[in-house]
Amino acid sequence: METFDQKLASSWFDVQSVPQTYVHPPEKRPGNTIGVPPCKNIPVVDLGNDDRSHTIQQISKASQDFGFFQVINHGVSKKLIDDTMSVSKEFHAMPRKDKIIEGSKDPTGSYKFYTSSENYANEELHYWRDALAHPAHPSENNMQFWPQNPTRYREVLKTYAEEVRKLGSRILEMLAEGLGLSKEFFNGGLSEYPRLLSNHYPPCPDPSLTLGLAKHRDPSLITILLQDSEGLQVFKDGNWIGVEPISSGFVVNIGYVMQMISNSKFKGADHRAVTNSRAARTTVAYFIYPSNETVIEPAKALCNPPLYKSMTFTEFLQYFKSKVANDEELSKVLSLSGS
Repeated sequence: METFDQKLASSWFDVQSVPQTYVHPPEKRPGNTIGVPPCKNIPVVDLGNDDRSHTIQQISKASQDFGFFQVINHGVSKKLIDDTMSVSKEFHAMPRKDKIIEGSKDPTGSYKFYTSSENYANEELHYWRDALAHPAHPSENNMQFWPQNPTRYREVLKTYAEEVRKLGSRILEMLAEGLGLSKEFFNGGLSEYPRLLSNHYPPCPDPSLTLGLAKHRDPSLITILLQDSEGLQVFKDGNWIGVEPISSGFVVNIGYVMQMISNSKFKGADHRAVTNSRAARTTVAYFIYPSNETVIEPAKALCNPPLYKSMTFTEFLQYFKSKVANDEELSKVLSLSGS
């Protein structure tokens, strides 16, 4: 029987072919879409622009048309971004047993290092990635379970989490105003549980056969992604398009929770991660989640009529996790028309 360290995607670095448990069916594998050219139309929003109303319009239109946009001049320093990516790569480059130790200190399992997905044991097929996930609040209670190795991890990621939290608050304020809501609408329970996820996609001998992550929408309010190489693809108008990394920029992704609260004015976009045969790819995602008890429902001012049921975030996650592979079924159980 394989041990956990033998199951890690990073254990496959020297294989000559994709193991059968990672080969996805033809209709789901990337095939010849593995190398789609980066899309030049994905909006890039300059947050350093003094014209706030124009910026809100840009963000709102991007959230309606794409469900994705990129931000530049956002206030997070290039040095901090580079240090965050560097230390994340250092973590994934450590010996496998060390990564497992660093990612398994929390007895509740909220802090974890895993491979493929959190449901590896019950998956029919696996994904070509390893991941480190933990709460992003840099409090003393949380940080006791953050990795101590690499030695810079806690120092760098603490600062990063604080700065990206400020950025997330700014973006949420503008999204709220774009919806005609008070800019404080998303404060409090709707956004108080951020989570960090560092994904690592090792080189793959045949990227056309497998995936780093399957087609999905994030179960978040928004997600702020740091990427330094190509691999993120968005499904738009029936085609996969590549999201080109921008130096020191972030990708902002509208999550399913935002879609529900906005009553589908802002829509999450289906996206996936593909692999490549040349080099490893590492990303750092900052998910903004509600608290478990927070009620998720369309904002009253946008209900004409409401399209989604009212439920706690815990109930939403139960639906999401059971239907994540089937967008139609998920929409049916969440929408009022499907009841």
